[in-house]
Amino acid sequence: MLNATLYLRGMKRSVKLLIVLCAVTTMYVWIIISMFEPQMAKMLDGYVDLMPELMSSMGMVAGATTLIGFICSYLYGFVLLVIPMLFCIIEGNALVAKQVDDNSMTSLLAAPLKRRTIILTQLCVMISGILIIDIYTTVLELICANHYFPGELDAGELLLLNVGLLALHLFIGGVCFTASCLFSEVKYSLAFGAGIPILMFVLKMLANMGGNAENVKYATFFSLFQPNEIAAGDHGALVCVAVMFVGAILLYGAGCTVFCKKDLHI
Repeated sequence: MLNATLYLRGMKRSVKLLIVLCAVTTMYVWIIISMFEPQMAKMLDGYVDLMPELMSSMGMVAGATTLIGFICSYLYGFVLLVIPMLFCIIEGNALVAKQVDDNSMTSLLAAPLKRRTIILTQLCVMISGILIIDIYTTVLELICANHYFPGELDAGELLLLNVGLLALHLFIGGVCFTASCLFSEVKYSLAFGAGIPILMFVLKMLANMGGNAENVKYATFFSLFQPNEIAAGDHGALVCVAVMFVGAILLYGAGCTVFCKKDLHI
């Protein structure tokens, strides 16, 4: 079903992007967790009070009394959503549409490989990258929390939270991957594969600001990810996580089906 050579080639191409994104994640996670200390936390809360609309738009809420609540507010509203989303957009486009557009897909189709093998292998590269980022983030958070505040972070809550985060990233990856399979030109693949997640994120930011824009939350799939509720094991929030997993499976399935049946004109 999968081709090892093609998979390794895809992962090798992704390494530089993964290293850069993991390095940026390391910086933010390390800094934010280290700031869960009375004086620093008070300073961050002061920024929230000073610029309430701006900070709210990024999902940052003052007054967290636990470490898990603190990182939910200052990491899971913006940083840990945007960084993996960049990977999904870049990698999703590169795995199919870009290779069709620059005709490098021709050599793959000329090889004794079934289309299904090619697309499933490319899909595994995409999912592997998302897993690497999320697993790395989880391990990093545990190490940082244990270093600065031993015993303060509930590992079970963090793992549950990051399962929800993984569901969201897989769903976003599904949007990007399906767009890449659907369109044979990079400009269209990016228009939809990048445009939809970015638009959804902007709508999320508007909804976070409250007021008349709050109802916009019903128009974006980011509302399915509810960090504090997921960490607390809330039933409704966990149902939303399941919906994202199912949605991701459907999107990946649709993308693979489209690729296997479409006329690539190459």
